[in-house]
Amino acid sequence: MTVPTPVLTGARTPHRLLDLEVDEPRDGEVRVRMAASGVCHSCLYAMDGEHAAIPMPIVLGDEGAGVVEAVGPGVATVAPGDHVVVSWAPGCGRCRTCRQGLPALCTQQPPLGRMADGTTRFHHGGEDVFHYGPATNAPLTVVAERAVVSVDPAMPLDLAALIGCAATTGVGAVRNTARVRPGEAVAVLGCGGVGISALHAAALAGAYPVIAVDVRPDKFAALIRMGATHCVDATAPDAADQIREIAGRGVDYAFVTTSAASAFPLAMGALAVRGTCVLIAGYPDGVALGFDPGHLLNGERRIVASKYGSSNPPVDFPDLVDMYLAGRLDLAAMVSHRWRVDQMDEAYDALRSGAATRGLIVFDTESAG
Repeated sequence: MTVPTPVLTGARTPHRLLDLEVDEPRDGEVRVRMAASGVCHSCLYAMDGEHAAIPMPIVLGDEGAGVVEAVGPGVATVAPGDHVVVSWAPGCGRCRTCRQGLPALCTQQPPLGRMADGTTRFHHGGEDVFHYGPATNAPLTVVAERAVVSVDPAMPLDLAALIGCAATTGVGAVRNTARVRPGEAVAVLGCGGVGISALHAAALAGAYPVIAVDVRPDKFAALIRMGATHCVDATAPDAADQIREIAGRGVDYAFVTTSAASAFPLAMGALAVRGTCVLIAGYPDGVALGFDPGHLLNGERRIVASKYGSSNPPVDFPDLVDMYLAGRLDLAAMVSHRWRVDQMDEAYDALRSGAATRGLIVFDTESAG
């Protein structure tokens, strides 16, 4: 089967729309007709050459939803026609962390750019084309069975795409990693797709105040609608003072969702005594963060990491769908832009500029609803 697909052939070069040959799914694999794919910052690192090990040519995309088109031998959890959210962290299902329900920490990851058997399912002109995780920027992709989670067909597939990464990462950091309680003070630094999901989750958890910190004041009105009680311009010289003053004592949790150089020290400076900095952002290769150990020791402050929201997709994805269908999780308000598949570079340019909260590449507008 051949399908026009945006392919990245080198760092800092535009995508090329190539007719890729897509293999049939093999044992334990599923072919998905994608409805929508989220525009994620992790892919931007690959585009900008900030992750040196990325093999090329490659199909990007680690967040999406669609409809199962075909299944390989041995697949038991989904069938053709099922609506699914795609996870970038299927895990092996056998190692200790997978058995603990933490597939994002799997110790038996497949080779970068390939399926678990070391091969690819995309080809062009007789040459392999690599997969960036689930490669959700392809209109048709093949993934491991563990990478898809069946969801209620009442869930709009375009919005379900956000559950594949941004919503799960942001909401999970609040619910699973930090376990924010009512009345605790929260700041979210960087309000793209993950950040806006985190501040929305903090508001749903009853946190107060919920402080959105971003370099784009033009986004503040939208952030207030998503649950922020206050907004702070991250470029202000006294941004940390503003956050501490709003919270009265500093914040109990500062969620860092951006790799901008100023974000981590700003978060650390805003923490209350016994406050926790939750590090969510991915960083380019070679980046090192520094902190004053005395600041941690003298206030018993902490730094913790949250990968994929400490989530277990087969459990968390349906929960988030239920929250959306109950009117509790406003995924639609998170989407600032939509693009066609031939506008891939425009989509990532908007993400790079900070103008987008979360953007979607929409392949099938009828299925996307």
